[in-house]
Amino acid sequence: MKETILKTAIVYVSIHHGNTKKLVDAISEKYGVTVINGIKDHDFDLSEFDRIGFATGIAFGKFYPQMLKIMDEKLPEGKAVFFLYTYGFKRKIYCHAARRIADMKNAKILGEYGCRGYDTYGPFKLLGGISKGHPDETDLQKAIEFYGSLGIKA
Repeated sequence: MKETILKTAIVYVSIHHGNTKKLVDAISEKYGVTVINGIKDHDFDLSEFDRIGFATGIAFGKFYPQMLKIMDEKLPEGKAVFFLYTYGFKRKIYCHAARRIADMKNAKILGEYGCRGYDTYGPFKLLGGISKGHPDETDLQKAIEFYGSLGIKA
């Protein structure tokens, strides 16, 4: 049986400090995946991809609303998906809404990777921000390792 390279796209929404884009860029540089800016690019079709990553910052304990809307509108039925995200402080519920959308689209969830990201949103601005210096080189390497653990061939 001949192995084929899985065609992968990562759609990202990185608004405040570019934290999430750093993860996506690191993975793209190593693996050459297709990168789609979910804020600037509106006319994209994900049906041609074998698997799709959704990468976003976290606001109020969940994916940015723009990303959830993209997932709801653009995720084709039955695709393999994975999640990347950056947060100011760690909690366990970040992917709940995204997983619900993926389940409604009969998607196969491959996994998720999240790491700290510099955060000056809301009250954190008064403190000068939290998670300064993140994502750092270790965070980026772990994102690359996460993606690599998904396998690149079918």
